[in-house]
Amino acid sequence: MTKGSRTAIVTGGLSGMGLAIARRLIRDGVDVSIGARRGGDAGAVREILGPDGIGAHVAALDVRSSESVEGFVAEVVARRGGVDILVNAAGVYSEAPVIGHPDDVWDGQIDTNLSGTFRMIRAVMPHMKSAGFGRIVNMASVAAHQGLADNAAYCASKAGLLGLGRCVSLEGAANGITCVSISPTWVETEMLKSFIDADIAASGKPREEVRADYAASNPQNQLVQPEEIAELAAFLVSEAGRAITMEDIQVNAGSLW
Repeated sequence: MTKGSRTAIVTGGLSGMGLAIARRLIRDGVDVSIGARRGGDAGAVREILGPDGIGAHVAALDVRSSESVEGFVAEVVARRGGVDILVNAAGVYSEAPVIGHPDDVWDGQIDTNLSGTFRMIRAVMPHMKSAGFGRIVNMASVAAHQGLADNAAYCASKAGLLGLGRCVSLEGAANGITCVSISPTWVETEMLKSFIDADIAASGKPREEVRADYAASNPQNQLVQPEEIAELAAFLVSEAGRAITMEDIQVNAGSLW
């Protein structure tokens, strides 16, 4: 491993909070490997990151597959000698009521949001243990704490991250490994923008009016920005975050949804 630099893996790092976190860690001199389903599509990566990229290594990663996860981590370890930081930002979202809830909607969200996070942690922990250092950040949600109609799968997947994180914290504590989660309210990501687009199409309202409706869901009357989440993540994975573990930090702007 290059002296003086940490090695990070960011899943779901080609959009939203994952991309903002990857950019922020690079600013701190961290060697970042981004894993995403689109990571193997050079054209898509170039379109997202620009012709010059952002200084990260990008490769295909499907957190639903143990083989994909293990292969991705092995490549990072072969190149860098280990993994110091893992940010689990890969996630999916789909709504369905409990009555008549399709199995594939349930399975897809549990498999990506919860089991995918578990697979990544399982793959990196041996390397962190041998190094005596590790920082794991899981992207949860206020949905881990609050229910929302038609969101059983999403809420269950995010709530599961809190229990998973507690176990990882206990198993990693003696080896310098921390595990925390961040639970945001609405963040102005590509996903939220797609919801706004759908609301515009359904209601005919102007974009700014629909966006303002989302912002009004919290007392600050402002949407949380991905860069704000990235600043928190950067602190949590730093040396200063050593004693912060087994914790979920809500970034809710005063509102639980």
